[in-house]
Amino acid sequence: MRRKQGVLFLCTHNAARSQMAEALLREYAGDRFDAYSAGLEPTAVHALTRQVLAEVGLNSSALQAKDIKGLLGRVAITYAIVVCEQAEQMCPRLYPFALQVVHWPFDDPALPAAPEVQLAAFRRVRDEISARMRAWLAEVVS
Repeated sequence: MRRKQGVLFLCTHNAARSQMAEALLREYAGDRFDAYSAGLEPTAVHALTRQVLAEVGLNSSALQAKDIKGLLGRVAITYAIVVCEQAEQMCPRLYPFALQVVHWPFDDPALPAAPEVQLAAFRRVRDEISARMRAWLAEVVS
């Protein structure tokens, strides 16, 4: 049996973008990849992250914010995908814990805004992550 490759999505707070990416990878290719997410300064999963994942049929009840220190050296990571610019700038050295580091910066949907604007931002970022994920999967699986 072929072993699944580990993919770590890294963000600053592990509250929105990295959580969305983790859930989407599990949905799209959980049979081929072990999906993880973590933050440099984890807080809690944002309520709108859970809402926009539910809108596309994904159960987010098991998602929780995690610190990168709890994963490095403890799980096998083939790809570390940094999904925010701030985390990219503050990112610790990921090699040798991750064999490849990839940068996919997405806007932070959790920035302060009116509720209807913020919900639209979460939906847009979810859809952008989804599109980037599908393109990446087509590249790495082919």
